[in-house]
Parts: sequence; C-alpha cells; structure tokens
Amino acid sequence: MTSQLKRKLKHRILLFWAALLAVVMLGGPAIASIPTSVMPWGAEPAEITPIPQNFPKIRGVWLTTNDMNILRDSARVQSAMAELSQLNFNTVYPVVWNSGYALYPSAIAQQAGIPYIHRGAAGQDILADVIDQAHRQGLLAIPWFEFGFMAPPSSELAMAQPDWLTQRQNGSQTSNSAAGEVVWLNPFKPEVQQFITSLVAEIAVRYDIDGMQFDDHTALPSDFGYDPYTVALYQQETQQPVPSNPRDPAWMRWRADKITDFVAQLNQTVKQHRPQAIFSVSPNPYDTAYNSFLQDWTGWINRGLVDELLVQVYRWDMNSFTEQILRPEIQTAQTQIPVGIGIMTGLRHRPMPMAMIQSQVMRSTAQGLGVAFFYYESLWYDAPEPVAERQARFRDLFSVPASRFSLR
Repeated sequence: MTSQLKRKLKHRILLFWAALLAVVMLGGPAIASIPTSVMPWGAEPAEITPIPQNFPKIRGVWLTTNDMNILRDSARVQSAMAELSQLNFNTVYPVVWNSGYALYPSAIAQQAGIPYIHRGAAGQDILADVIDQAHRQGLLAIPWFEFGFMAPPSSELAMAQPDWLTQRQNGSQTSNSAAGEVVWLNPFKPEVQQFITSLVAEIAVRYDIDGMQFDDHTALPSDFGYDPYTVALYQQETQQPVPSNPRDPAWMRWRADKITDFVAQLNQTVKQHRPQAIFSVSPNPYDTAYNSFLQDWTGWINRGLVDELLVQVYRWDMNSFTEQILRPEIQTAQTQIPVGIGIMTGLRHRPMPMAMIQSQVMRSTAQGLGVAFFYYESLWYDAPEPVAERQARFRDLFSVPASRFSLR
C-alpha cells in the first residue's frame, strides 16, 4: 500500500470516528444515519479537520416575519420559547428591522416617516414580549437587523428619503433579491449611517437584550455605489475617478473598508449601552460576502469587532454544504470566537426534509461548529414530516444541553 493510500485510509477512519463521536455526544441516531460521505468507505470525502474550541456552542433559530402569526400572539410566543428550551436550543434571533419597518414601537423610525405596523394582537410590543419569554426559559435573545440597508422601493422609507438611495452605473436603483425587488440605502451617507445607528442605540437602551445581530444585508451589492455623493467622495479621498468596472480591486476595497468602518461604529454603539452584549454577524460565505456584497467579515473579526459569527450556508445538497463549512476562513474564525452555521430548515413553498437537516447539523457539529436555523416555523410546522417526528429528531440531535450564560 502506498503512503498516499495509507494517508487517505487514515483520514477516512478519523473522519468516521469524528462523526460517530458527534452522534454519541448529541444523543443522535445510530451509525446508519451518518451520511455515506463521512464513512471510511465509499466516495472520497472532503477534508474535515475538527477545530477544538472552548466556546459555548450556538443552537439558535431566527424568528422572522414569516413567523408573525406566532410573534403577534403572546401565548404562542410563550409556548414557542418553552418548546425551544425543552429541545435544548439556547438562542433566539428575533427580527427587528425588515422591509423598511421596525418590529417594535420605534420613535426613530416614526420620525423618518415610517409607521408602526407590527403590533401584537393585543397591542403588545412584540420584541419586548419575545425577549421576556426567552429569558424566562433560559434562552439568549439577540435582536436581528435582517434587512440592513435594503428596503422595498414601495416602502415609506424609500419613498420619503429618495436622496438616501444609491444606484448602479447605469442609474438604476433596484436589484432582485430573495425578498423581491429592493432598493439600497447608501451606506456611505452620514444621514443613512445616523439613522441605522440610532435604531441600534434605541434598542440597546430600551430592551434587555443579550446582543445585536447584523446579517448579509448590512452591505451593498458590488455593482452599486455610482450615485453622485459616493462618486464625489471617492474622487475626493483617492484623487482618482471612479472605475467603470464595479469589480475594480481598489474600488471594491474602498467601499468594503467604508462598510467595515460603519460596522465598527455599530459595535461601538452597542457596547456603549450594553458593554457585555454579543455583537453578532450572520453574513454569506466569504467569497460571496466580499465579492458580491462588499462585506469583509474576516477583516471585521481581525479588528476585534465580532463576538459571534453565523455563516449562512443555505444549501440543498450535502456536497455544496460541506465545501462551504470547510473553508479556511471559517476554521480560522473558530479559533477566535464562537462560530455557527446557518442552516435552512425550509421555505413555505420548498420544505427541507429532516434527513438533510440532520445531516447538516451532524456535519457541522463534527467540525466543532454551532448551528442556527432559518426559520422558526419551518423547524417543524412548515415541514414535510409531522410535527412530533420533527421535534423528536431535533431532540435526538440536541439531547445534551448547551448553555450560554447571559452577561447582562
């Protein structure tokens, strides 16, 4: 047997035992449930080297506007938090900024001409209710700015503040996203930065939060930034004309650095009011985050701006999923801060089979990563299997508690 074959066989055996250990520790199903790609036989597996870390493991779920029928009903919120606690989840990420609207009674939003449309069924403050019920069940509550600089063109925000918007080189202001057609607030304009920062400060002051999260929309598509304000600012600071190529390295880096500076401002705002709060980010995998949305999240981590990283790896097949979670930038981040993988548990018109969810959780856990799921109702309600079966499978995955102690 050649030395190369010996190394491959040794790798497969180590990989198998790492996956088996994860199953045992999680209280999961028998060996038969381990994906064949991690068995010491069969197809050639991707390289997996578990990264040891002493950080508490993230077991979270995002509460989105898709969950509004639950979020508006205080009794259902109470039941949902109890369910999650019993199944050994430890973190919830309730949405607070979506489609140009605040999901709490925001004086800052109302001053900008944005009405308060997301009251609870009994008139209650949804965010306050979720935080209270989460804490009663021992869960961390980290409000989530889902839309960041993105908004629908028909939103009151976009219509009331047209000078806040940026554009492409051809003058178009809209792009297509998973949320439909959207416009982008200009992340380089002081007025826009002040607006978002004020929302963050408002939440940090008013609510008993455990942290704040900013996702892949605290960003800008790389073909935007050709509005007159940004063009003039670039020329002033670099003494160069704005490149016609949106992917020009210097133009990319200048815009990405500006967004990094704004993330530093957000971090400072959160920490000013809540020094122990978790500053969480949930971007796309790095290649997409930087090249498509100007998010240099490895740079954010290196500057000490991030307390928790959740990388959105929403994939419908295991090969693509595994390729992304094994990226070296994720492995490097694991040595510095708690890192988790965002896993898709389904969409309303495209449910995710529980077997795929289970495989992705096991693969992530074998790599030493935490997990968070998008979104709550698709955990077991908007799902192809019965509720009881889905919950039982999550119970198997998370049979051992993984506490995260609040530093509030």
